[in-house]
Amino acid sequence: MTTVPLRLGISRCLLGDQVRFDGGHKRDHFLTDVFGRYVQWVRVCPEVEAGLGTPREAMRLVGDPDRPRLITIKSGRDHTDALHRITVDRLDSLKSSDLSGYVFKKDSPSCGVERVRIYNRYGMPSRSGVGLFARAFIERFPLIPVEEEGRLYDPALRENFIERVFSFRRYQDLLEKGPTRQAVVHFHTIHKYLLLAHSQPHYQALGRLVGRANHYRPKELAMKYGELFMKALAVKATVRKHVNVLEHIFGFFKNQLEDEEKAELLGVIEDYHRGLTPLIVPLTLIKQYVRKLEVEYIHNQVYLNPHPKELMLRNHV
Repeated sequence: MTTVPLRLGISRCLLGDQVRFDGGHKRDHFLTDVFGRYVQWVRVCPEVEAGLGTPREAMRLVGDPDRPRLITIKSGRDHTDALHRITVDRLDSLKSSDLSGYVFKKDSPSCGVERVRIYNRYGMPSRSGVGLFARAFIERFPLIPVEEEGRLYDPALRENFIERVFSFRRYQDLLEKGPTRQAVVHFHTIHKYLLLAHSQPHYQALGRLVGRANHYRPKELAMKYGELFMKALAVKATVRKHVNVLEHIFGFFKNQLEDEEKAELLGVIEDYHRGLTPLIVPLTLIKQYVRKLEVEYIHNQVYLNPHPKELMLRNHV
């Protein structure tokens, strides 16, 4: 599915490393035992790398949500500058790590991506913060897919994140091969239905972009395409959008099917629409007909196989 193994950054505690403030860990079995078979993890713990030790006094974010301070809860020590220093160096090293994604520890004052507790001057918390390291990472690498391990328990969010990771790796492959206009157009062609399942406005904008490919230098075209491509995939796919894509695909070969076959396929699409079956059911039947009828254009669509089937992500959405 890609030319090189996936490399993802990850909060070390999620792999079982005992680097938490209390000396413990938060090993996540899906990440280590299932997804980990397809990933080379790049382990990061900014608090340990900042020299704060393990175990260490618990910390929290305090002050302005846009520029919070990292303060220990009991002693009131300010570790913001120490974390900022290690963050600059660590992000420089991660730039050469060729990351295709990052899984952060939820609720962490250094690594939480969203809804991190931040305390005002009266000691009252709100869920409006972002971990200091996570914020800096996202600002430095805006296209790289990021997620918190807690949100990956949601089947739809899990499938979306892993889909984005594999898609971004394919985009990285495109860049590393030295993109040509023809290569960008081909990349768009095989991702059309995947894009349509996420965002029709982005799908249309990307179509207009590749339609004007000759107006851009190849690298400029690839960069513009990548930014819109990742924004499109960040939009949540829905049952309604998937049904729209399934019906579009059905239209490619419906005239080659017997009436009974048409009725069967439309029936399983409707069952999916009504929540009676997962997405994998109509997709499996469609893939059988695509192989049988040798529908090459559909066969080449990434939408049919955006990630390894062994992960069984579409068995639950």
